[in-house]
Order: sequence, then C-alpha cells, then structure tokens
Amino acid sequence: MINREVKEDALLRLRKIEGQIKGILKMVDEEKYCVDIINQITAAQRALDQVALSVMKRHIESCVASAVKEGKGSTKIDELMATINQFVK
Repeated sequence: MINREVKEDALLRLRKIEGQIKGILKMVDEEKYCVDIINQITAAQRALDQVALSVMKRHIESCVASAVKEGKGSTKIDELMATINQFVK
C-alpha cells in the first residue's frame, strides 16, 4: 500500500506532468517545431518514469518485504519482475 509521503509526492509530480501534457497538446495544436514537441514528450516520459520508480520502491519496501517475511515472497517477486519487465520495454 502506498504511504502518505509517497502519495503526496506522486500527486505533486503527476500534477506537474499533467501541466506538461497540456503544454504538449497546445504545442501540437499550434504546430510548433517537431523537435521541441518531441523534447517535451521525452521530458514527460522521464517524469512519469520517476513517479513509477518511486511507487515501485515503496511497493518493494512494503508489500514485497512483508510477503518475504511471511514466506510468500516468490509470488510477489514474480509479480514485481513482470512489472519491471513491462516498465523497461
């Protein structure tokens, strides 16, 4: 489960990303220079990656660690590895 600190940080970052996406929409609508649009998309993707890593870290520290302590780590680790595999594709 996500804790309050991670939640607040994720929400703050996601609101900033939302602003970036709105800016990208405006750039596309106004037919701005393609490279500038691509650079903004890349920045938004990187920002989303940072949110995902933060949430993933919290998941490892809480859910996965608890499952390992309870002897049920294999399932959580498999789930985490599948998630990481999707993340890096």
